[in-house]
Amino acid sequence: METEKIDAINSVIVINHDRHEGYKRASEDTKDEELKKLFAHFSEQSARFAEELRRFVPNSEEPERDETKNTGKLHRLWMDMKAAVTGNERKVVLSSCEFGEDHALKTYHEALQHPEELPLGAWDVMTKHKAEIQKSHDKVKALRDIEK
Repeated sequence: METEKIDAINSVIVINHDRHEGYKRASEDTKDEELKKLFAHFSEQSARFAEELRRFVPNSEEPERDETKNTGKLHRLWMDMKAAVTGNERKVVLSSCEFGEDHALKTYHEALQHPEELPLGAWDVMTKHKAEIQKSHDKVKALRDIEK
């Protein structure tokens, strides 16, 4: 398989690992039961997305199941520091999550720019994932916007 195809899919797999880990941490850290449930759902969603995408990448070239980007690790560290300073304020947590969703959407957008470079079926799967992440983004933003 061509390197560009693998790189595009792997970037989306890794962003899902980042999203999975970020929401897992957010779900564990928040005291808000509504957010705990929502974040756990988003974490599971990304784990499922990463697994669905693995079928398009040869085993020898797929990222490790727990591989994340350094930017994802830095974002989680930033969220931890922010939560410590603000006392885990709901609006601040939701703003950080929206930032992460923006990054995930951007990664999907970039990977979908050249459908002809993707393996057969990958574009359809990634388009469905992106639509679901857009809904997640919109939910996080709506919750953030109702906070004072």
